[in-house]
Amino acid sequence: MKQTFAISDLHLNHRNIISHCSRPFKSLREMNHTLISNWNSVVGVNDYVYFLGDLAFGNGDKFVDSLNGRIYFIWGNHDKTANPELNHASIFKVIDGIPLLFIHDLAMVPKDHHGWVIHGHNHNNNPKIFPFFDPDRKRVNVCVEMINYYPIELSYIIKLIQTCNVKITYCPKKQVVPL
Repeated sequence: MKQTFAISDLHLNHRNIISHCSRPFKSLREMNHTLISNWNSVVGVNDYVYFLGDLAFGNGDKFVDSLNGRIYFIWGNHDKTANPELNHASIFKVIDGIPLLFIHDLAMVPKDHHGWVIHGHNHNNNPKIFPFFDPDRKRVNVCVEMINYYPIELSYIIKLIQTCNVKITYCPKKQVVPL
């Protein structure tokens, strides 16, 4: 059965992101390998992924073919590519009656959008303001640091939206909806 995932801000080949975001990697090579392996361990070739920007430092085209899934790319502020598929500023979908805006940077959310926003860009730099799940502000931060460096199932996010009314700073290692 096909699944749909969301993830943002891999920053492959970006050496400084390791220290900037306190990522648990000893080297750039380890980070690149782990992030690609984590992605491919949960995403099948026929699954869908909303990738919300900042794939790689420099040209990310060389990494695209190594990632499983049918990827909806949303442009991030660090993306440089010749690939025409990496040109979405945002994607709007209604899933299970829930309006969802997939976007890289919260600053780009249209003023008239009153649904949920699934975003990246903010990493783990201020989890009190940009937590993984914020029902009061209707936001979900899917930067890799917030979701344990794995793509997160969209069905899990939808279940949280439908059932959870508390802020969650970081995604639990096991994606179980809190009671």
